[in-house]
Amino acid sequence: MTLGLETVDYVIFFIYFVIVASYGYWVYHHKGRQNADSKDFFLAEGSLTWWAIGASIIASNISAEQFIGMSGQAFQLGLAISVYELVGGLSLVVIAIYFLPMYIRNKIYTMPQFLEMRYDKRLATIMAVFWLFLYILVNLTSIIYLGALSIEKMTGFGFMSCAIFLTVFAVFITLGGMKVIGYTDVIQVVCLVVGGLATTYLALSLLSDKVGTGAGVFEGLSLIKQKADHHMHMIFERGEYFVHDGRGGKIDAYNQLPGLMMFIIGGQWIVNFNYFGCNQYMIQRALGADLPTARNGVLFAAFLKLMMPFIVVLPGLAAYVLFQENADAAIVQGITDNNVVKPDNAYPVLLNILPTGLKGLSFAALTAAIVASLAGKANSISTIYMLDIHKKFVNPNISEKQTVWLGRVAIIVSFIIALAISPFLQNFGQGFEYIQEYTGFISPGILCIFLLGMFWKRASANGALAAAVLSIPLSTLLKYQVPDMPFLNRMGTVFWICVVVHVTISLIESRGQRNPKAFAVDRHWFQTNSSFRVGAAAVCALLALVYVIFW
Repeated sequence: MTLGLETVDYVIFFIYFVIVASYGYWVYHHKGRQNADSKDFFLAEGSLTWWAIGASIIASNISAEQFIGMSGQAFQLGLAISVYELVGGLSLVVIAIYFLPMYIRNKIYTMPQFLEMRYDKRLATIMAVFWLFLYILVNLTSIIYLGALSIEKMTGFGFMSCAIFLTVFAVFITLGGMKVIGYTDVIQVVCLVVGGLATTYLALSLLSDKVGTGAGVFEGLSLIKQKADHHMHMIFERGEYFVHDGRGGKIDAYNQLPGLMMFIIGGQWIVNFNYFGCNQYMIQRALGADLPTARNGVLFAAFLKLMMPFIVVLPGLAAYVLFQENADAAIVQGITDNNVVKPDNAYPVLLNILPTGLKGLSFAALTAAIVASLAGKANSISTIYMLDIHKKFVNPNISEKQTVWLGRVAIIVSFIIALAISPFLQNFGQGFEYIQEYTGFISPGILCIFLLGMFWKRASANGALAAAVLSIPLSTLLKYQVPDMPFLNRMGTVFWICVVVHVTISLIESRGQRNPKAFAVDRHWFQTNSSFRVGAAAVCALLALVYVIFW
């Protein structure tokens, strides 16, 4: 076994790079309109097919935080972490039916625009600023950090060199606009699925060779259950199981996945409905399409989402058993850093033990996931800044050409900021947990004002503003005053408090009348055609199958 990449691996990666770059260049010059139209640049209006929309959503979703962070939490917590993917798939079906009609029928292109149309300009501006800080300081930064960490482990190059490489690669994809991002993401998804499944197959085969009799993949699966039965639980009880925290200590697994309470209080649903339904980064791909195309695209994304436990969770479980059994010295040394067990090292270290050639394929898959996610996030940052801040407060009369040009400048600036901050994330123990927890400071308030704004006609601007502003300080208060409360339960608690505050203020202000800015909703919007219903049934059946297999 040789650590690092061989010449063949770099050749395979170079082929991937050339294909993506060439296809992106072709799309830029031959797909859709050629003028400098801001809607074409930010939304690829009318240009994306359903399969491009679905693939792009998953390419942006499945990035370093999944490959590295979620595999790390599979190493740390076990099978239970797949609940994010299973609930995510179901959430996408609900979003396709109920959220998309509200956006598309009302010609919503950005999330702040929804807030301005439904509530008022104050709330839209505050949330636009919040989203910019969140996307740059938490999401974009963490993707660069985890991506560079994984590339560093695979190639042996320095962290900053890897971070700069990923950033520059993503910048070139992003500058082409959403049209280029959407269609190149199809290639990225093919790479990450094929490369990811190949990595899973070989990880289980390696586990069979090192710990078992060498009988193959199915023996590897049975060995996980035999050697790490506690890692096969889907529900944790408080004090039942303590795991490595990535900082040299142990943490109660219940604090990260608090059993049934995360469903009863709603923390797990808040994560997914907010992430996929109220997040410019995710929903933007569908906003430029007609409703049937957008729905089919989101449904396709739900189907792909349910494949992710096989791609990102199983390798982490295999790495855990190999580590616990001390079956491979390279894995033990790679996961342990100065005698501290680092769960986030599990996936990149596992990639290093793949055969030459397959390393290159897995390297391309990982890079595809990281770059696609960076490109989508940066485009959303640019969209919100230009359409919801710059055009409203700096230069309302800016031309279409200048809008696109400054949008590209905003992309470059956001990448520079995130790149500069990314090294400081090494002080956090587990990357996926970091993303979920700190995004969760604002998620409860956001989901509250979106849900009530969509489906309750009395929801008022002042009630929404109070809920939005309350979310962060209340989350912070609970984090430090009730430190034993799991962050998912904290999100659920904050959400319901925000709902009570929003409803109370709205009722006082409305005096029994609907808000004049409430959307005129037609029930026919939520009806679906037969092909969508068949597809949704297939996704739900796949969800049940995946759950049964993993359980």
